[in-house]
Amino acid sequence: MAIKKIRDDIYSVRAIDWGRRLFDELIPLPDGTSYNAYLIRGSEKIALIDTVDPAKENVLINNLKRLGISNIDYIIAHHAEQDHSGSIPKILEIYPNAKVVTNLKCKNMLMDLLLISEDRFIEVKDWETISLGNKTLQFVMTPWVHWPETMVTYLKEDKILFPCDFLGSHYASSDLYVTDEAKVYESAKRYYAEIMMPFRLNIRKNLEKLKELEIKIIAPSHGQIYDNPGFILDAYRDWISDDVKNEVIIPYVSMHGSTEKMVEYFMDSLMEKGITVKPFNLTVTDIGELAIALVDAATVVIASPTVLVGPHPSAVYAAFLANALRPKTKFASVIGSYGWGGKMIDQIVGMLGNLKVELLSTVMVKGFPKKEDFKALDDLVEEIFKKHKTLT
Repeated sequence: MAIKKIRDDIYSVRAIDWGRRLFDELIPLPDGTSYNAYLIRGSEKIALIDTVDPAKENVLINNLKRLGISNIDYIIAHHAEQDHSGSIPKILEIYPNAKVVTNLKCKNMLMDLLLISEDRFIEVKDWETISLGNKTLQFVMTPWVHWPETMVTYLKEDKILFPCDFLGSHYASSDLYVTDEAKVYESAKRYYAEIMMPFRLNIRKNLEKLKELEIKIIAPSHGQIYDNPGFILDAYRDWISDDVKNEVIIPYVSMHGSTEKMVEYFMDSLMEKGITVKPFNLTVTDIGELAIALVDAATVVIASPTVLVGPHPSAVYAAFLANALRPKTKFASVIGSYGWGGKMIDQIVGMLGNLKVELLSTVMVKGFPKKEDFKALDDLVEEIFKKHKTLT
């Protein structure tokens, strides 16, 4: 794959994974991804910023050979997850003089995960620097974006931030820099929603910390490079804020039409009140799209039939996802139907303990919804409408 020059003696030596459609056997990748490694050639030393997923290590090795790199002094490891660190052992084998530069927590993880011996490491602390001669690398600890050991690197002379996973996107493109901001915005928002959102408050602290740096370029470890750093920084400031939109997200599943009828009526009533509605049929939806919607919405309402005595498994997954991602949602409710009994609503509510939400009225219907059931849905709509009014 093509080597791309970023600045004099600074190169992207990334590997693009066009066909990958699932990450960590969990996260959908509709646009593939890239594993971005960077080579910095100083007047005295050479540094490699991260490596690539082991499945693509030959791409990285070939790119280094094509650049004529016969020696690497430092391998900067921002994060121990294997899509960035997995090729470090091979690079250490090819370049035996190289040292892995990272923090204590990351060092310990890499020793456990990749069996790298301790003598191959140089340990750095917050704001410490390493000189490459005419270029200086500064390391900033940014824990919990999205693992506890994460850090970023700032190339002082060129004002380039290398943030690893932070500020990235799963987006495979032949263009090195962002050319379609609308497309990248959606990819970056999906990435934030699926991976970073549980750590919203940590991200807020770390963004504040990075204000001390003058940043002209952001070169993440997934997706394209931002030569307009304000674009992604402003997006993140919006996503991590406490502001929510006048939206109701409705993850739902229906077995015999009763719950679906409730959802259809509920959506119409919400829209009549001027509330934006985003329904997700859990039997067919891309779970990443649901995660994106959770970033901004004021309210989430989970709708499920009763299976035996509990919620449908798809609704359980939606509740688990929302609880794990911990969006800034303000309100929540559960609606659904049953045949002879059960504790569907109690079980779903019990799964939402991580959400700092106000629980609104719930609606449980026996069999097909009747006149009084539609009235209960209208009452819930009115309750949501009044709650949303308090947010404006």
